[in-house]
Amino acid sequence: MDEDMYRVGYGCDLHRFTDGASLRLGGVSIPYSRSLLGHSDADALLHAIADAALGAAGLGDIGDMFPDTSEENRGRDSAEILSLCLESVEEAGWRVVNVDCVVCAQAPKLGPLKDAMRGRIAGILGVDRSRVNVKAKTGEHVGPVGRMEAIETRAVVLLRRVAKLDEGERS
Repeated sequence: MDEDMYRVGYGCDLHRFTDGASLRLGGVSIPYSRSLLGHSDADALLHAIADAALGAAGLGDIGDMFPDTSEENRGRDSAEILSLCLESVEEAGWRVVNVDCVVCAQAPKLGPLKDAMRGRIAGILGVDRSRVNVKAKTGEHVGPVGRMEAIETRAVVLLRRVAKLDEGERS
């Protein structure tokens, strides 16, 4: 096997809760009495996936591409952030093989929403939903997640080397 044929990237994110009712995780709107605080739409799961993909491709992190000091990124849709990160990954000659994610939240209960998140993430990444897994864990009432102060996410992305795109092939 060619040792540079595959690469693994790891991403994580943590956002604290704030007042509001616009919680988004995995590109899915979730009915809940609180929202997450962030410069963009604070979708911590899509942020972790973006960081994992960028890391595997050796392209830094989303803070490099979308700094929280930029007004252009205020309230930005994290699905757009992930899509733009994926474009960079693909331009560097890589394709997503699969994604495995964990969302750590004491509340809300995410079990019934995992399949919707899988479908949305697969759509953003342009892969079959069977290549995306989302797990939900509680904080067991310990730490900032368990005290319902924050939601933490983790993601692992496997990339496979493909030919780099020529300038004429980029859209």
